[in-house]
Order: sequence, then C-alpha cells, then structure tokens
Amino acid sequence: MNDYVVSLIRTYVPIIVGTAIAWVAGHDGIGVDSTGLDVAAVGVATAAYYAIVRQLEARWPKLGWLLGMPRPPVYVKP
Repeated sequence: MNDYVVSLIRTYVPIIVGTAIAWVAGHDGIGVDSTGLDVAAVGVATAAYYAIVRQLEARWPKLGWLLGMPRPPVYVKP
C-alpha cells in the first residue's frame, strides 16, 4: 500500500478512537456541559491513545495494527 495512504490511516484511526472514547465518557456522565471542554477531551483522548499505542508498538511492532496499519510509513528524502 502507498505510504501516503498508510500515513493517513495511522493519523485518522487515533482521531476516531479518541473521539469515540470522549463520546462514551460524555454519555456515561463523565463529560461536562461545555463544548470547549468536550473538544479538549477529544484532543486529550486522541493524544493519549496515540502515545500509548506508539510506545507499545516500539516494544511490540505487531501492535501497530492498533493505529490502523501494522507498519509505519517509510519516508525517503527527496
């Protein structure tokens, strides 16, 4: 698969997961009644998910599928 597509998948999967985590937290009574804080919760959940999965992937490369693709994109210098 094209490395550009791999990079997009590995970017959007954490965003989707972070949004889902924040949505579930908000609907379970953990959220607040502020749009700004809801947006911040999505950002924090997304960043936390991505950071945790990248750390796990560094130790166990097969866990890269948690970012949507089992391998990171390879960038070559032009």
